[in-house]
Amino acid sequence: MNRFRWQAVSAAAVLVCCIAVAQEKEKATQVVEVKDIKLTVPKAWKQEDPSNQLRITQFKLAAAEGDKEAAELAISQFGGGGGAVGDNIKRWLNQFDLKDRKAKITKGKSKQGEYILVDLTGTYIPPPFEKRKGPIPGQRMLGVMLMVEDKGLYFLKLLGSEKTVTKAATDLRSSFGAKADDEKEYQPD
Repeated sequence: MNRFRWQAVSAAAVLVCCIAVAQEKEKATQVVEVKDIKLTVPKAWKQEDPSNQLRITQFKLAAAEGDKEAAELAISQFGGGGGAVGDNIKRWLNQFDLKDRKAKITKGKSKQGEYILVDLTGTYIPPPFEKRKGPIPGQRMLGVMLMVEDKGLYFLKLLGSEKTVTKAATDLRSSFGAKADDEKEYQPD
């Protein structure tokens, strides 16, 4: 084998190795205790101090390739408060412009309890208390209401550009032990 071919083969081997290491690092997880629940999240998700008093914690998720902004996962728990399931679904639906909103609502069971997942895409209209100004097109939100027996309702809200949230959707479900294949369509009252 001539020298140039050998260098090309060596460079390809190094590249394959680097890609494998990067993929393995991306898959590395950590267990995070959030009050009564344990989440297994990617180490790449950066835990932050809550930005307001309604949140227990929050995470920043790096933007997917081609996106400019990171996504955010906010986690809240209101005990018996926070409104009925239907009220929360309506509130989340109303945060997206009806003109281009696509919504899918499912129900499932995880190792931590039953949950309802509201999957929204379209133009996000931030509530007045948020720092983001809107309307913001091309957004996706995965809103989870996780019902932990004898502990109350936990809210996990993953919001960001459609591409970034789509990339994190499986990891979000996995974080609390859910699988998309096990979910059934849910019709709110």
